[in-house]
Amino acid sequence: AAFGRLTTLAGTWEGKAGHGEAFQGATVPYRLPPGAPVVEETLFPGTPHEMISMYHVVDGELVLTHYCAMANQPRMRLDREASTSDHLVVAFDGGTNFDPAKDTHVHSGVVEWKGETLHNAWAVYSGGKETGQNRFVLERKK
Repeated sequence: AAFGRLTTLAGTWEGKAGHGEAFQGATVPYRLPPGAPVVEETLFPGTPHEMISMYHVVDGELVLTHYCAMANQPRMRLDREASTSDHLVVAFDGGTNFDPAKDTHVHSGVVEWKGETLHNAWAVYSGGKETGQNRFVLERKK
């Protein structure tokens, strides 16, 4: 059900993104590649900080891999107990090219629908603890 909910994001979303209180304009396209059972999210397309997250199902569980501008690939899995149909929580589930106890990485996140607005919050960890959140507040481009 969570993957199905994510497929409804297909299209382009615009709004604000920021870390802490500093926000800037953001465009986030969501794409359903033909023939691939994934939802592709592109953050900061066309910039040096472009990043892609791929949402897909493995053994009946929603997972995502975030291909980060920091050259690491954290993996997260849906926390079913903390999630609802309008509030998806993903928890850290490993990754590649970093040591989660030391290196900076995206560790967990929330994708939340609030009416026509999409709110995403991604916890950033460094040194094994949370150091802040990257937040997105987006509306579907008309």
